[in-house]
Amino acid sequence: MAETCRILVMASGNGSNFQALIDAVGDGRIPQSRIMGLIVNRGKAYATKRAEQHAIHWEYFNLISNGFQPKTERDPEKLREARNSYDAALAKKILDSDTRPDLIVLAGWMYIFGSRFLNPISAQGIKIINLHPALPGKYDGTNAIERAFEDFEAGKLENNKTGIMVHYVIEQVDRGETILTREIEIHQGEALDQLKERIHANEHQLIVEAAALVVKDIHASKSQ
Repeated sequence: MAETCRILVMASGNGSNFQALIDAVGDGRIPQSRIMGLIVNRGKAYATKRAEQHAIHWEYFNLISNGFQPKTERDPEKLREARNSYDAALAKKILDSDTRPDLIVLAGWMYIFGSRFLNPISAQGIKIINLHPALPGKYDGTNAIERAFEDFEAGKLENNKTGIMVHYVIEQVDRGETILTREIEIHQGEALDQLKERIHANEHQLIVEAAALVVKDIHASKSQ
């Protein structure tokens, strides 16, 4: 019997994509896998309730609340040092855990990792994937849906299409190798909230499909 792929999910908010992953692991769409934990960086993230409902261990680890950065800090150098320290501490926490993951899924994780997190995780062969509500090379970073909608209303959006993607995480924001994409056409007369609802519905499907592909690759590499 193939070894189980251990998945760690990281989220900041409602956790609807986390729920989609839970459901897909449960019904076998993400095969031979187990979600072994959740990390959140916002204290009121509803994702923690979802974890509790499914007996999944969760932990809150925050840049400010865990003492890496004073809330009022504005000095750019000290902010950079704080983020580096936080990244290194979070990587160490994951790597020192009793059940080290094979795959980390960023599912609505609102924080940009730097090399102090990515390098040690990558060095241990742990894959990190991220869901982003835009197509490759378009609308990197925050507010991607809003920016695409603004361009649509201004007549600047090519073919009236935006989309979503799941990609491997590298230091360059939303520029890692693409795993899967899905185009989504914006309709004339559609409100921003309607577009967001359609995009989120598609996100739930795409993150599951992409995770399943990556898990398949992980199982294949373990069997070699």
